[in-house]
Amino acid sequence: MTASTARARRGARALALEATQAALAAEHAAVYGYGVVGGRIGDDRLQEARDGYAAHRARRDALARTVHDLGGTPEGAAPAYALPFAVPDAAAAVRLAAELESRVAAVYADLVRAAEGALRREAAGALREAAVRAVRWRGSGVAFPGLTERAAAASPSATPSGAADEL
Repeated sequence: MTASTARARRGARALALEATQAALAAEHAAVYGYGVVGGRIGDDRLQEARDGYAAHRARRDALARTVHDLGGTPEGAAPAYALPFAVPDAAAAVRLAAELESRVAAVYADLVRAAEGALRREAAGALREAAVRAVRWRGSGVAFPGLTERAAAASPSATPSGAADEL
């Protein structure tokens, strides 16, 4: 292996680690957000909220292990996260759940772009799952889940979407 190949691999690993940390931060925020959703959602969709909460906890835990495997120290959860809007009732809780899933999908799109191999496949699976949950919550979908937020951007970026402490 040449020195330039080794540098390229280290660079790719660093990008994958950065995107994995961003996905971990998004999962921390989603777990927090689903706590809010669960407290406001109606009984008719409570199980759906529980399932989303459990899915994000499982992804969060897996991502923490992945960050460690990539040589990083997993970022911890913030004590609280700013909600994108007030959630006074069940209708707002449904909107929040859809928004959480859309934001998580966007971060996983970044991880798909930055990763290779098994990590890329895992990220694509997580992107798909978030997009399906978003459709279930919202009642409609988008053509390219995780990428609609970038429609206004001038050029693609390898950086994660949004701040980790914002839902």
